[in-house]
Amino acid sequence: MAFPKPQFSRTQVDRAGQTLLANHEDQKASVILTNWRASHGYPVNTFQATLRLRLRNIDPKALVAQRIKRTPAILSKLKRFNSMRLSQMQDIGGLRAVVDSVKHVRMLQKLYSDHKLDHQMVYVDDYIEHPKDDGYRSVHMIYRYKNRNENAYDGLFVELQIRTRLQHAWATAVETMGTFLGQALKSREGEKRWLDFFAVAGAAFCHREKTVMIPGYQDFTSRDTYQAVADAENKLNVLYKLQGFAVAADAISKSNVRGRYNLIILDSLNKKVSITSFAKNQLEKATEEYAKVESRAIAGDKIEAVLVSAGPIDALRKAYPNYFLDTRAFISIMHQIIAEGKK
Repeated sequence: MAFPKPQFSRTQVDRAGQTLLANHEDQKASVILTNWRASHGYPVNTFQATLRLRLRNIDPKALVAQRIKRTPAILSKLKRFNSMRLSQMQDIGGLRAVVDSVKHVRMLQKLYSDHKLDHQMVYVDDYIEHPKDDGYRSVHMIYRYKNRNENAYDGLFVELQIRTRLQHAWATAVETMGTFLGQALKSREGEKRWLDFFAVAGAAFCHREKTVMIPGYQDFTSRDTYQAVADAENKLNVLYKLQGFAVAADAISKSNVRGRYNLIILDSLNKKVSITSFAKNQLEKATEEYAKVESRAIAGDKIEAVLVSAGPIDALRKAYPNYFLDTRAFISIMHQIIAEGKK
């Protein structure tokens, strides 16, 4: 397999990023960005081979995924961080290792820290020891790539994420719910009630794994935290929605029709999920039908609806190739936490 190599200078890459922020249709800038993204494929692939080898003696059942950051996500990040240059974005090429426990996270992290690679370790963000206030936990190790046999890729960044299955279950649920709600929950953007729910859920998971607590929940006992989770879930009906969205996503992803819109209706009274699909040129009709269903919900019908395009579903499949929208782990542990919170 032939991997693309960088064809443009970093100055050109940075200019392309700024140009695309101003005009998404600029063809020359798009060509530069496409090449820059694709060039990370080779470094990520070689890192992945080493990662799998190192996991054999730590956690043979660990899940490994690799991805190249999508263009919309790149532009969104450039927009959020005004001073960031495209050539210095450190997570365009990324790998993720999902291991069984925090102990395994530390073992793998130590293996990378103690056994130096040719690549330069830039820094480590330990979000398990210092969790984010939104509930996110993981270890991020950033490397600057170096290969004496393929020096065209030297200097490109590779991000290695190491997390437990429980931490991954939380992150998958956030991705799933954010996609269907049309809210960037992953980037801490969206309705406060949803952000608050995932923060307290993250705090509950800290109690489960006996790790440093999420900021803002340090004084909560496990019982207090579980009760708060139960109360928030009851108001938002989170678990039912996740189950319904997972069913819908599975049906959508298996369809051969592309470039379409999907109106998903969750019927909580009858425990049913229905999907109505619209062609690419039927957005207006899809929007009208969406409005009708929302009117029914306002009138008192026990239904909820979302209109989502196939694109975000495909993007999630690429981000989570081995465990696409599998929120069963999150749902299972949440049922246990809620049961304990209601005692």
